[in-house]
Amino acid sequence: EVQLVESGGGLVQTGGSLRLSCAASGFTFDEYAIGWFRQAPGKEREGISCISKFHGSTYTADSVKGRFTISSDNAKKTVYLQMNNLKPEDTAVYYCAAFGGYYFCSEFGDHNEADYWGQGTQVTVSS
Repeated sequence: EVQLVESGGGLVQTGGSLRLSCAASGFTFDEYAIGWFRQAPGKEREGISCISKFHGSTYTADSVKGRFTISSDNAKKTVYLQMNNLKPEDTAVYYCAAFGGYYFCSEFGDHNEADYWGQGTQVTVSS
């Protein structure tokens, strides 16, 4: 059974930090790129970061560049999103997703291309 399980969300003040985790199972982790999306109420799902161990590449959206960092631990089949200097506009449900077919993170952004999704974790940044 394929599973992507996010954790690490919560309530934090402006300027604070959180680290999200996405634990994967049920598929060949090394062959997939893992991406992070977020969706705020009334807004479209936004792709914010992607990592492909196979291609040795990452992508980070301009909206979070310099504040968010994606990394992975292949032994643990887990991808992390370190979020620093959080702002109220970062408030959203954060989802991780897996992209098969040796996906290139340079193409990252279209959530319809994902093969698997996690259930999401809420991040709330208070002002």
